[in-house]
Amino acid sequence: MPFETIPGTTERYAHLCFDKDGRERADDPDGVNGRLSEQVLARAAQDQPTHVFIFCHGWKGDIDSSRDQYNHWIGAMLALTEDRTAVPLPFRPLWVGLHWPSLPFGNEELSADDARDFDVDEGTAQSPDQIKATYLDRLDLGPEAEPLIDRILRQHRQNAAAPELPEDARQAYAELAALAGYTSDGPTGPPDAEGAPFDPDLAFARGNAAEGSDFAGGGLLGGILGPLRQLSYWTMKKRARTIGESGMHDFAAGLMKAAANARVHLMGHSFGTIVVASMLGGRGAAGQLPRQVDSVALLQGAVSLWAFGASVNGEDRPGYFHAWVKRGAIRGPLIVSQSIHDRAVGRLYPWASALSLSDASFADELPKYGAIGRFGICGLEAAIPRAMGDTSERYRFEPGKVYNLESSKFIKDGGGLSGAHSDIDGPEVAHALWQAALV
Repeated sequence: MPFETIPGTTERYAHLCFDKDGRERADDPDGVNGRLSEQVLARAAQDQPTHVFIFCHGWKGDIDSSRDQYNHWIGAMLALTEDRTAVPLPFRPLWVGLHWPSLPFGNEELSADDARDFDVDEGTAQSPDQIKATYLDRLDLGPEAEPLIDRILRQHRQNAAAPELPEDARQAYAELAALAGYTSDGPTGPPDAEGAPFDPDLAFARGNAAEGSDFAGGGLLGGILGPLRQLSYWTMKKRARTIGESGMHDFAAGLMKAAANARVHLMGHSFGTIVVASMLGGRGAAGQLPRQVDSVALLQGAVSLWAFGASVNGEDRPGYFHAWVKRGAIRGPLIVSQSIHDRAVGRLYPWASALSLSDASFADELPKYGAIGRFGICGLEAAIPRAMGDTSERYRFEPGKVYNLESSKFIKDGGGLSGAHSDIDGPEVAHALWQAALV
């Protein structure tokens, strides 16, 4: 996409689009050879910005919705005049919003009342062929997946209210999971392997149980298609890591070289926290950027609470991203927002990670499968608990420190399936981002 202007301002940001394999799309009219990144790198080399702000959305499946998010997020920061003027002069910012195809659940089988919350539009039912095409594209498993999805859809049409998963659907799911390469390494694994082993029967039973609980999904979790959505969720986690470790890591590295003296700040939301964490770690979490970044914000992250820790679930084993935490990939602070009102990470995340919703107290205990957007970064003694404050708060963040910001007072509004999951464009959140960037 071309450079975008934040409504009501003269500030522009680069809206870079990547495909599902982590390659930048080569169809941008403002780009060089169709690639906007080349234009961005050239401008950075020429203008030498003092600060580079890179944002990454989470569950946003199309360009328009990601544009809307960046307009809100960057706009909220620009509206805080006192924070902006606190940045030492000269202040020449470069704003970048990264887009990736990331919609794990579509509107083809369900409806919900708030598209901003969980990327579910108020939609109409699609035909079986349209549903099949959607999941073939979403799972990206090639022609071998087509007959397997056909079998699942056939059972869905014939036995939509089945109390147990039909045998043919069970076998098709087992083959589909094997074809997808679904793996389970437990909480120490990468984001796409941190869940429990995929079991179609358990996924079916959990989904149906969730439909009858206070976390009813309006048809999202239960039924014969429930396990298909769980595999779709897993696919998006895998895609987030792949894209972050490859194309987006390489872009950030190139930008650092082009703007050699710029302070670099990263912000990710939801699955975008996986992307940002993967950008810092590079391929296999074993690489690194050319230099330290200056601040990182992980907002309502849909990544394991153990992923950054030195110990995982009480065991002396590091999480997947701990290597760059230990190495000191961030010169300034790492801030993490968490809210009890976020049902997407508080309830849906553990369901999709194969945890029965009745197996853990989400208020008092640290579960094996939980997200940082609910619990913060755990298993890391150095993590500092703080409360998010209003726009007058002076956090006095320190370089190299990790802060879990209890944000339920301000990240609280939202309806539908995911609650407050997308309520991150308020002035209090923007102020925390500025305070981190000023360290």
